[in-house]
Amino acid sequence: MRNFARFQVKIDLSKAISTIKDFSCLVGNSSKRSMKNDMFDFYVLKLFDINTRSGKVLQPLPVRWEFPSPSWVKINIDGAARGSPSLVACGGIFRGSMEEFIGGFSTFLDIQNALVAEFYGVIHVIEEVKKMGFSSL
Repeated sequence: MRNFARFQVKIDLSKAISTIKDFSCLVGNSSKRSMKNDMFDFYVLKLFDINTRSGKVLQPLPVRWEFPSPSWVKINIDGAARGSPSLVACGGIFRGSMEEFIGGFSTFLDIQNALVAEFYGVIHVIEEVKKMGFSSL
């Protein structure tokens, strides 16, 4: 459409949008690839009238929180990213042996990758543990 506009005197914007949408729909529907399983991809594909094919559905993994031994502190941390590189954050929670909340944190890390978020979570926990004086983790 850019080349058409460059070599023609006038271009109808609604026709340009319609043509781009039609070509995107044609190419997208002839592709055998599947989309990522996220709402943004789903939304964009639907805007272009492209049939969606979900990616492989992973089986859920059961996760169970277990109490730490008496006088111990349990720390759970996680890092999250929207892509690589992209906006990332990490957070963690400190709980005692009776499941009581001792503390927690969450930190936005700007544009990084998921591995940086995970490592930063570990580093932050080590610093907090040192400040709080815990010895049994």
